[in-house]
This record gives sequence, structure tokens and C-alpha cells, in this order.
Amino acid sequence: MAKYKWSFANVGGVTRVRIQSAEDIRHLGELDKKMWTVLSCPVNGLEISSESLSLMDQDGDGKLRVKEVIATADYLCGVLKEPKSLFEQSDSLALDNIADEAIKAVAEKLAKDGVVSLADVQAAIDAATIEEQPVPAAPLEADVIAAYKEKQVEYAAYFEQEKLQKLGLALIPEDTPKPGMTEKKFLEMGKQIADYEAAKTAAETANADALAAAKSVYAPLRKLLLLHRDFYRLLRNFVTLEDFYDNDQTTVASFEAGTLIIDQRACRLCVRVADLPKHDSQAPLSGMYLLYCNCVNQKTGKSMQIVAAMTQGEIKNLSVGKNAIFYDNDGLDYDASVFKIIDNPISIMQAFWTPYRKLSKWIEDKINKSASEKDAAVMGDMTSKAENVKVDEAGKESKTAFDIAKFAGIFAAIGMALGMIGTMLVSVAKGWVTLTWWQQILVFFGILLLISGPSMVMAWLKLRRRNLAPVLNANGWAVNADAIISVPFGRKLTEQVSFPFVKAPKIKGGMAAWKKWLIAICIILVILGITCVVLHLCGFCFSCLHFH
Repeated sequence: MAKYKWSFANVGGVTRVRIQSAEDIRHLGELDKKMWTVLSCPVNGLEISSESLSLMDQDGDGKLRVKEVIATADYLCGVLKEPKSLFEQSDSLALDNIADEAIKAVAEKLAKDGVVSLADVQAAIDAATIEEQPVPAAPLEADVIAAYKEKQVEYAAYFEQEKLQKLGLALIPEDTPKPGMTEKKFLEMGKQIADYEAAKTAAETANADALAAAKSVYAPLRKLLLLHRDFYRLLRNFVTLEDFYDNDQTTVASFEAGTLIIDQRACRLCVRVADLPKHDSQAPLSGMYLLYCNCVNQKTGKSMQIVAAMTQGEIKNLSVGKNAIFYDNDGLDYDASVFKIIDNPISIMQAFWTPYRKLSKWIEDKINKSASEKDAAVMGDMTSKAENVKVDEAGKESKTAFDIAKFAGIFAAIGMALGMIGTMLVSVAKGWVTLTWWQQILVFFGILLLISGPSMVMAWLKLRRRNLAPVLNANGWAVNADAIISVPFGRKLTEQVSFPFVKAPKIKGGMAAWKKWLIAICIILVILGITCVVLHLCGFCFSCLHFH
């Protein structure tokens, strides 16, 4: 027997099998399992009907595996004359395409113009009727039956005590309420009610079973139509990830839950979070910048947790606690709030500014810490002085004299430090002046490259290793191949806002343009000054442009 020849294509930067003909589906069982992109996925929480997936889940464990996908393919190839209709992903089916005679006989009763649809089957199920067994009439009024059941235990206990009292084995207190009937009447009523309820339950059970049997006639046809609609979509999200990598973005992958609108961007790659602790260990391996959000629809009360991948733009105002809006694939909107962020590079430009952003934050933290410490020291000093004020015999306050000797060392140290910094800046300035204009440009860009280069290189490497597989694995999938998210593809997954150019109106009293330029130049000079000092400390010689 000749080995079946499969067709392959590059899907998402990885070579994958293409399922594109009825023969491919017929031979699905012959495909090497190592070539499957996914080996198992959960039945619930996907954008494919959970009813359809449950019909494929033969062992009912909530997971769909390779062998069950193959079994479904074999079933469909057996009940369909032309399995190529599966590629239409339609819930309608021509009678001529049904090979199973029993299913076809049911479909013929419902078909319109030789075609049967899922809607036709559902209408037939809803309209199914049977000749019901009559439910016996109640022997007593409903309120009487209710009252009997309420007092049944109490009366039974009283009559039992009454029997024991007649035998001299018990004594009923005089204030004990007596039943309003004899024991004989009580037992007769109990038997009437028990017989009635037993007959009623039997009739209702028989009617329910008969109705279920009448509806079950349509179950095989309903199963066929559901799988006819959803099976090929499953293959595109199981054997390959074609729906995810669709260049036209006209389809939604089975794991894509909707779109998150945040910070003037639309994140299309949003996945429901099924197991948050598992995400803590798996998701960081994806190399993506991930936003975890709690989503709640106030009108319906529906809620979910999602993780959204930010694959384009800057960090900007992204932070824990930021609010956003999430739209599911049905258009329902949810209030979203970020509760966790996994920080990874978003873009090369973001990586360029990362060292300066970190330096700015470090300086800000140092200033805040220093200000806080000085404020505490001043308050402590004032308190100490207030407590150490001495009062002489005449009742006058005397203050401790300022001891300049204690501070002489501090002043000397500060002066020495300032002198060293000044000397260093002068030396750097002299070295800078001696350079020609083109050397100054080279040094300037060399400094930028020295500072931002490592961060940009690391970002470049990480951006080309971004992988969706760890996120899906955290949700219970068994992903068998990489699901790489390249930089160009990442631009499709996150859309940035694009405004037309509008000239800003001139505001009276605003800062003059020359002042803005002056501030910008001063900031650049400060950054260059700090950089030059660092390089000088590291032994860089500006006159010969190398380290000593």
C-alpha cells in the first residue's frame, strides 16, 4: 500500500501539514502524530460550539485528543458521500450527500428543496409531541395534601405514643395537641396520597421517556449537521493554526475570545484564562508583553478573566489597575481592569528608551527617598532641640551652641567631591572640543549605541522568539509545535490608533517655541554630560576614542 502524500506549507513561520481536500480528511489517521500542531485541547471555553466538541469527545473527559479527531473524521467520511462539503462549514446539507440511509430517511421528512438544515432539525425537535399517558386526578385538594405532609411526622409520632400509653409503656402529657382525626383516617389518607403520587410519577416519567425517544430520532441528524459545520474549523485550529495566521484576519481562531481596547490600541489576541496559577509558571516563557484583566458585564452579570498580548507600540500608561473595555466575539462589552502584567519587549523603539526610562525612575526614586529621609531628619532634629532646651536659674532658655568642628569634615568631603566632578567635567569638555564635527557625531551615536544597544539587541532576539504555545499550554492545551508571533504579524494582532494631521491652535499665553527648544537642548546636554562622566570613569579617552 502506497504511503499517502501530504501537502505542506509555511504557516506562521513553521512548516505544517495542509488539510485542503476530502482525501486529506479520509487519510487523517495516517498522518504522523509528530506533525500535528496540537495534540489535545479543552472542550469548553473555545469559540467552537461546545456541543460539537462534546460530540467528538468520546470518553467524556473534557479533552479532545488526536485519536478522537481521527475517529470523527472516519465517522464523517462514512456518513457523507462527498466529505469535501465539510470545507463549506455549513449547517445545511444536501440529501444527495447523505450516505447513511437511516439518517437520510429522517432528513427527507424535514428537507426543503432537497436540503436539510440545523434550523429545520431544531424546529422538529421543539415540535415533537407524543400521546401522553393520563395523570391520575388528586384524591384530595392540594392544600389538604400539603397540610397532611406538614403534619405527617408529628401525627405518626403521636399515634405511636398513644399505643405505648395503652400498654403502660409511655405517658402523653395533657397539654400535647391531639390530631384532628383518628389513626384509621390518618392511615387511609396517607395511602391515598402515596398511591396518587406514585401513579403521577410513573405517568410523568413515561411521558418524559416517550418524548425523549421521539426527539432522539433526530439526534443522529443533528450530530451530523453540527459536525458538518464545525469539524473543518476544528482541523484548522488543531492540525494547523491556519485561522490564527490568516493573513486577511477574516476568521477568529478557536482560542481568541475577543478584542481589548486599551491605551488607544486594540489587542485582538485575547485568550480566556482557565488556570491562573498555571499561567504564572507558563506564560512568561511566551516572551510577550501580557495584560491580565478581570472582565465583567454589568447588565448580564457575566464575567471572565482574559490575558491580552500587546504586540505593538509603547508601554506608555499601561499599569496594574488601568481600566479598559473588552468586546467578546458576539459584540458584548465588558468592563475590564488590569490586575497583572508580564513585562517583555513590545518593540525595538520601546527597548531603545528602556535604559533612560529606568534611569529616570531610579533618579526619581532616589530623590523621593532622599526627600523623605531629610524630612524625617529635620523633624527629628527639631523635636530633639525642643526637648534639649535648657532653662537657667533666672528662667531663661539657653540653646546649645553650634559646633562647627563637627561639620568641618562633611564640608571638606562635599568640597572635594564637587572639585572632582568639576575637574572631570572640564576634562570631558576639553576632550569633546578637540574632536572634529564628524567625530563628535560618531561619539554621540556611539554613546547612544552603548547605552541602548544591549537593550535593543535583547529586544530584537526576544521579539523573534515570541511564542503563543506557552499561553495555550497554561489553558490545558497540548501544543506540539511553536506558534511564533513575528514582528510583522504582531502589528496585525495589535492595532494602533491613526489620526489625520490636525494643526494645533495657537494658545495665547503658552510657552514660546524658543523656550521649549531651550528646555529640550538642556535635557539632551544633561543626558550627554551624565553619559560622558560615566564613560570617563570607565577609562574612555575622548581624544583617541578608546578605553584605557
